[in-house]
Amino acid sequence: MQNPVLTIGLMSGTSLDGVDGILTSFDGVQHAAYVPFPDTLKHELLVLQSASENEIHREALAANQLVQLYADCVHQLLQAGGVTANDVRAIGAHGQTIRHLPVSGYTRQINNPALLAELTGIDVIADFRSRDIAAGGQGAPLVPAFHQAVFGSNTQTRVVANIGGISNISILKANGEVSGFDTGPGNLLMDGWIKLHSGAAYDADGHWAAGGTVSQTLLAALLQEPFLALPPPKSTGRDLFHSDWLAAKLRDFTFLKAQDVQATLAAFTAQSLADAIKLHAHGAEGLYVCGGGALNGHLMATLAQALPMPVTSTAALGVAPNHVEALAFAWLAVRFCERLPGNLPAVTGARGSRILGALYPA
Repeated sequence: MQNPVLTIGLMSGTSLDGVDGILTSFDGVQHAAYVPFPDTLKHELLVLQSASENEIHREALAANQLVQLYADCVHQLLQAGGVTANDVRAIGAHGQTIRHLPVSGYTRQINNPALLAELTGIDVIADFRSRDIAAGGQGAPLVPAFHQAVFGSNTQTRVVANIGGISNISILKANGEVSGFDTGPGNLLMDGWIKLHSGAAYDADGHWAAGGTVSQTLLAALLQEPFLALPPPKSTGRDLFHSDWLAAKLRDFTFLKAQDVQATLAAFTAQSLADAIKLHAHGAEGLYVCGGGALNGHLMATLAQALPMPVTSTAALGVAPNHVEALAFAWLAVRFCERLPGNLPAVTGARGSRILGALYPA
């Protein structure tokens, strides 16, 4: 391709670790960048997960700080690609989810796409979830359509699992049918627990969990969470799986060692994901994992033990696991620019296909 049309995707997820960015033309031209969140922003984003004093003002300030990091990521990508803002068609910027309550008819991703357009000189596409919710859908997950476009096969049924703060799956059938939903917690409970007990942001490679012993009684109690038994379409987030939720579950398990709780939380993530796959993805011949969970060797090994199929990362399909979600929002930005739908009603429960996003011109 001469003068390829470039797009940037930006994603900051439920794990609250930082911004992943991708510069791509979807024909092999690809550069990645990562900008970590400062501790002050992490704290504010956690506070904003629930009602707090002066939260409208605090949300606006956090959004502006977030967008400064988005802009830093964009500039890194432009430099890495040796291109200018004029070479980029659009930025797909998901924003940072602080509330996701489709049952109440709304979702909230803090962002300031007007400021991002101003700082970068590039058209910004944002607010991808709200149109699907307006059409009666869950607004999530939005990645199954992208997963089908990139990872689908006409010879085998595959499952793609994104394990970020929350876990979701895309079931890609060989006949072209696609389904998907949030399965429950991903890394967020494990991250919160190790942060509480050691100050670490996450359990590197699942090393701490691997040294503990799973409490089968606690695991059974965690698996009783009603959300797990709900039929799809369904989605969730920190609105349900948060520190107070875990504290209530642990009330009768104060005798457990902290490391054994960590081991049990890893088992909970793996088992809830595996149960969803076994129930809804009959005939699947492989699980391909993306997101931060793909980099957790203990979690991946636990998943492999729980499932009767090969378990590997999306790297086996040509996309690094930490690039998939940012690439998905670049893809959704292209769909908006071409006035093509980005949702799958069979996944989200919306009344029909919808063009997702809103344009903030440069």
